[in-house]
Amino acid sequence: MGSMHSLDTSACFAPFLLAQSGGFLGFDTSLMLDVVFTAMFAVLPLLALSIYLVKQKKYAQHKLINLILGVVLLVAVLAFEIDMRFFTDWELLAKDSPYFDPQQKWTSIAGLALIIHLCFAIPTPLLWIYVIVQALRKFPSPPRPNDHSRPHSKFAWLAAGGMVMTALTGGTFYYLAFVATRAAG
Repeated sequence: MGSMHSLDTSACFAPFLLAQSGGFLGFDTSLMLDVVFTAMFAVLPLLALSIYLVKQKKYAQHKLINLILGVVLLVAVLAFEIDMRFFTDWELLAKDSPYFDPQQKWTSIAGLALIIHLCFAIPTPLLWIYVIVQALRKFPSPPRPNDHSRPHSKFAWLAAGGMVMTALTGGTFYYLAFVATRAAG
């Protein structure tokens, strides 16, 4: 009878235990590292499409794409952060990289690449949140240009640039830490 009232907590952690499994790109990574790595590069063409749609005055489609991207990125970043904080030891995964030295974690080339990446990866989601929230507050529905168009464009370009730099610096760190390996022998 006690089993009817007890909660199986392992089911709550199942997605994160799955994230502990190896990555799918063939390198010594976690599932979440590979998911976020590939997602960053999948986002860039969709971001370009979104910008193209604005130029074509297709504001409703632009809004829809960015709302979907915003939600997907928020979920991916949260899942990634939970994985990195509680389940995946990236330093252990990077042990075979010639660009990583655990004794000099933050001054090794991979460590410096991560610091540079974080300089873009931390403010970019905050910019995205700001741009999306302001757009939802200040543009009519259906969306069309108004007094908020100029500041929206300025901050949206900053957010898009941040996303490009997050992807490029994240890809660089991923290569340096997980793809490059020391020669055997």
